[in-house]
Formats: sequence, C-alpha cells, structure tokens
Amino acid sequence: MEEHSIVLIVDAGPAGLATAACLAQFSIPYVIMEREDCSASLWRNRAYDRLKLHLAKEFCELPHMSYPADAPTYIPKDQFVKYLDSYIERFDIQPKYNTAIKSCTYDEGKECWISLACDAATSRVVMYKSKFLVVASGENSAANIPMIPGLHDFAGEAIHSSLYKSGTAYSGKNVLVVGCGNSGMEIAYDLATHGANTSIVVRSQVHVMTKEIIRFGMTLVQHTPVNAVDDLLVRMSKFLFGDLSKHGIVRPETGPLLLKEKTGRSAVIDVGTVGLIKKGTIKVLGNISKINGNVVEFEDKKESSFDVIVFATGYKSMANTWLKNGESVLNNDGLPKKEFPNHWKGANGLYCAGLARRGLAGIAIDAKNIANDILSSYDMHRCETN
Repeated sequence: MEEHSIVLIVDAGPAGLATAACLAQFSIPYVIMEREDCSASLWRNRAYDRLKLHLAKEFCELPHMSYPADAPTYIPKDQFVKYLDSYIERFDIQPKYNTAIKSCTYDEGKECWISLACDAATSRVVMYKSKFLVVASGENSAANIPMIPGLHDFAGEAIHSSLYKSGTAYSGKNVLVVGCGNSGMEIAYDLATHGANTSIVVRSQVHVMTKEIIRFGMTLVQHTPVNAVDDLLVRMSKFLFGDLSKHGIVRPETGPLLLKEKTGRSAVIDVGTVGLIKKGTIKVLGNISKINGNVVEFEDKKESSFDVIVFATGYKSMANTWLKNGESVLNNDGLPKKEFPNHWKGANGLYCAGLARRGLAGIAIDAKNIANDILSSYDMHRCETN
C-alpha cells in the first residue's frame, strides 16, 4: 500500500501537533503518524500524578491557541492534556494512531522521502512518499537508565521515572531516587511526604529556583542582558535557600538562563524538596559505584540498603534507529547538530521539531519556523507546476 503527502510528521506529541496546526494555517497537506494509541502519550501515560508545568502558562502555549482565561498560572498535567485535546479538535488534527515508523530514506532520483510504517491493527506495512519530513518524535522517546554494575541483579524494585505515579505505594520503604533534575527532586518530595524513607543521588551541579524566580527571570530577560538577569536570579536564590553546598547541592558557575540556553539543562524548580533535605528527611548521596543484592555502594564507600530505586535519569532520542538520511540534522545521539535557534532545518526537506531542549516555548518556535519554510518551498513548487 502506498500513500502520498506533501509533509509527513512523525509522532503526535506536542511538537508534532504544533507543526500540524501551523501547516493547517497555510492549508498545506500533511500526514501525522503516532506509534501509540493516543497523542502525547508521555503526558497521558508516563508522567507522575502531581506533575504541573514548571514554567508559567505564558511560556508554555502552542502556536495559535492560548490557555482558557481561567487556567491556573502553572498548568497541572490533566489540564495540559485537556488543552492538547482541545488543540487537536481546534485544528482538526487526525493522527494515524498505532502506526510505527520503521524507516525513512531520501530518494535522490525522485526527490522525496520514502517512509515505511507498520499499522499495528493490520500488521500491514504502508509506504509514504512525501516532499518534506518532520522528525517530531522528541528527545523523550525512550527511557534512559545508566549502566551500573549489579543493577541487573538488584533484589528490589527498579523503575524509570516514566513508570512512577505516586508515593502512596512506597510508604515505609527505603527508596533511592537517582537524578536531581525536576523529575527527581519532585519524585523525592512526593515519596517523602507519603512516608517513604527517601534518599536522592545528586550526580551533577544544579541551580535551585522557585517558580516565581524563574518566571521573573524569563520575563526580565526579554528586555535585559541574560548575564545581568542570571546574576540577579542567583542572588535571589542564595537569599531564599542559603548555601546548599553543605547539603550536597552545588550551584553551577554558569547562570541558570544561560545554562539552559547553551546546554538545555533546566534549573530545578523547588516544590519543597530543599526544606526536607535541610531537615534530613531526604538524604543526599553521591554517585553509585555498584549494587550488591539490595545494598547500594556509593563512590565515597558508603553503603545503604534499598527496597526501591527510581531512575529519574531522563530520556533519549530514538530517531537514528529509523531515520536513514538524517546526517544534515541529527548527531549520533539523535539530537540536533546545530545549536539553537538554527537546529531545526536540514537538507532535502528534512526538519526536526522539539529536539532543542527548549520546552514548549521551543516547540512553538520550531513549528512556526518549519511551517513558514515549507510554505515558501511549497508555493514555489506550485508556481513551477502551474
């Protein structure tokens, strides 16, 4: 079976949906496919219950549609999913669900992308031919769990944060959270407040901020040099939290906004975790060296036994497993070769959306850029054929 479209969008997460909406504004035909049975499966099925967007809603809108006027400043997970459902309805986006991409190859002779996808319902392989290809499968395609000696034989329960929902089931258990990003810090807080004996591995330097400090900084930086804003944010954080290095949390030398801009690493938005760390309710530990049964040994030779390990160690892109001619856009890790904001466009009508580690605001920028660029090529193509 063979299908034709001007644009093929791979995956119906926020990046794919945003790109589809922007193309719809220009009446550019597209097909959007999704390997799961729903859109934005990460948000629907693999996010913990208490999750809210860490940035204020004005920085988290998708193109051409605002949040409802009565929406809270920081959108809870369930409300964000409802927003996405409304977005799909508003722009009449019709993803081909349960359709997994197998390969995408550029055909030089035909000057188009040849993509093979498997329909899970029929097990039939469908060939798609498209002038343009948008990789919107995201940097969160697959769970990333580090290789730790002995992990395979860990006597307790070891899960990735994508499978974590609530601390209710872990009351009274010894739980180790690996990773000190936003997910790790918030999961540690959730566990501790549900009565788990909680420890967290802090493997890297990290800025700790409040939602209000970051919102202030992101607003101010639109009118003020980033270095000046970062300096102010760090001063505010020091005033509010004090010296956290004595609790095992060391602040990077690069400021929080510049660090995000250059590396994609976000500041941690504190939800109460720091207070519990200061009280000793949550213990901070260093890197793991190995695991023996249910005993975890750390690089400083300390040992502790745990019933559960939660890996809040992020995700990785899987685009390179199916994209066969993506060298103009993606590196060996399946992430953009070029730095933001020039990362989104490659050769031969290839684009990527949502891979720049810039959150929902970055997704909106990518989608608009891609649609505008396709429009210019599409208009030129139509003129040539008329």
